[in-house]
Amino acid sequence: QVQLVESGGGLVQPGESLRLSCAASGFTLDYSAIGWFRQAPGKEREVVSCISSDGVTFYADSVKGRFTISRDTAKNTVYVKMNNMKLEDTAVYYCATDPTEIYYLDCPRDPKTYDVWGQGTQVTVSS
Repeated sequence: QVQLVESGGGLVQPGESLRLSCAASGFTLDYSAIGWFRQAPGKEREVVSCISSDGVTFYADSVKGRFTISRDTAKNTVYVKMNNMKLEDTAVYYCATDPTEIYYLDCPRDPKTYDVWGQGTQVTVSS
């Protein structure tokens, strides 16, 4: 069964860093695009970052220069390192994938493209 599990969320102060993990099972994530999304209370789910099968990355303007997405093939895991966190980063963070298609160059930004989602991990930034 295709499954994604997020971990690494928690409480941090502004300016601190967190790294979230997305562990994949039931498929090899090297051949799939992986997206990171977040959803704050009362807000629509929005793209944070994504990575294609060829390693092409995308970052939302709100996190560009602060967040870094990466992939560890041996661990079948995708990470997002979040630096210099801000209050506005508070949200539930989800990873997602579409194991039925291969996106070589551009990872999709639209959450409707993704078929498999993790359960989410809470990130709270508070002073």
